Amino acid sequence: MKLCALVIGHKKTSPGASNKQSGVSEFKFNDALAQDIEPEVSGVLVQRVYRRTYNALPGDINELNPDFILSLHCNAFNTQTSGTEVLYYHRSVKGTRFAEILNEHLVQALGLPNRGVKPKASEDRGGYLLRNTVAACVIAEPFFIDNDSDFEVANEKRDALVKAYAAAITAIASDV
Repeated sequence: MKLCALVIGHKKTSPGASNKQSGVSEFKFNDALAQDIEPEVSGVLVQRVYRRTYNALPGDINELNPDFILSLHCNAFNTQTSGTEVLYYHRSVKGTRFAEILNEHLVQALGLPNRGVKPKASEDRGGYLLRNTVAACVIAEPFFIDNDSDFEVANEKRDALVKAYAAAITAIASDV
């Protein structure tokens, strides 16, 4: 059985971006989301991974020896930007394919603008994790948490989002 490392982006003491109106952070949103995704996945082992430190994260993940890695995040920019995108390491053929699979599922579930899959080098935001894991890794940015409209869509379509992640994990596992 394939193993998916499901990384919860950020941590309690460094919770990432947030929605000002609700006070919900990336960490809080994605921690709860990950707990709902796990039981929806069948035929694939899912191991939640929490960050101790940013520098230790790739090594912690590599110790698990997963077949692939999905890191849960939310985008943030200027409270107006909207949409879904998935990041992958620019030299990873598998990462490119996995990002395409995940992006397709997330866009279909949320119906937000498709910002596409984005290649990242090691010096780019997110590149450290993408570059330093042995297994192919993708970073999901399904919506902009600082955009109240995107945040509302993500909450209204939360069940569809959970199912989209579960379906993408299953599809990626069959592609590994």
